[in-house]
Amino acid sequence: MPVQIRYLGGPTRQINPLLGCLPLFIILLVLCLLPLFLFDTARYAFERLGLHPMTAALTVFGIMLGSVINIPVYHIRKDELQPMVPFGPLGMALSKTYQRVQSETLIAVNLGGCVIPTLIAVLQAVRLLKEDSVPFLCAMLVSAVCVVACWRVARPVEGIGILIPAFVPPLVSVLTTWMVLLPLGAGPEQRAATAFIAGVAGPIIGADLLHLKEMTKTPVAVMSIGGAGTFDGIVLSGILAALLA
Repeated sequence: MPVQIRYLGGPTRQINPLLGCLPLFIILLVLCLLPLFLFDTARYAFERLGLHPMTAALTVFGIMLGSVINIPVYHIRKDELQPMVPFGPLGMALSKTYQRVQSETLIAVNLGGCVIPTLIAVLQAVRLLKEDSVPFLCAMLVSAVCVVACWRVARPVEGIGILIPAFVPPLVSVLTTWMVLLPLGAGPEQRAATAFIAGVAGPIIGADLLHLKEMTKTPVAVMSIGGAGTFDGIVLSGILAALLA
């Protein structure tokens, strides 16, 4: 007699295939909205520096688009002796010889990471000087501290140029601004301007300019002031300094 098996479970539920695409849709949505969020945050930071909303938006566009534009300044030509080891039969190394090789490094300034932030920092310094000499001197003091900190942590890297941790300039500029200006009762606009000036001066002067001499010994095709290696630090320090100060 055949055995009959009876399933007592309820009906099988079918899963909507669209639910499987939901996490992917959320990730894509976040990736699409993230640039808009970063743009709006940067625009608000520049508005805190006293820029008109339209000027602040154009400044953010200029920094982002200018990050890929390097303006040539001059060339450094180097003559180096590189070891040449010829190999004989069975891969045996013969006597080492040296060959003189000429290399060239282009020194350039980055439009988005150096020129535009420097212009804004100069305008902020002039504004502080017109208001009172004390905030201006405090801004110079905070900038000097940030320059020294960036000079100590920056390192030349082959093929890149000068590399600096992106969190150092904003952290030093904001903390030093609080320590110097809060006891003096400075307003938020003065603190934001001071932190921005220091956040820009630190990477450009301390990391790039003070390490230019070392670049004569580092093999790199293009040394971009405010470009690769320090661009993130400059932009982050400027934006975060204006927001947090």
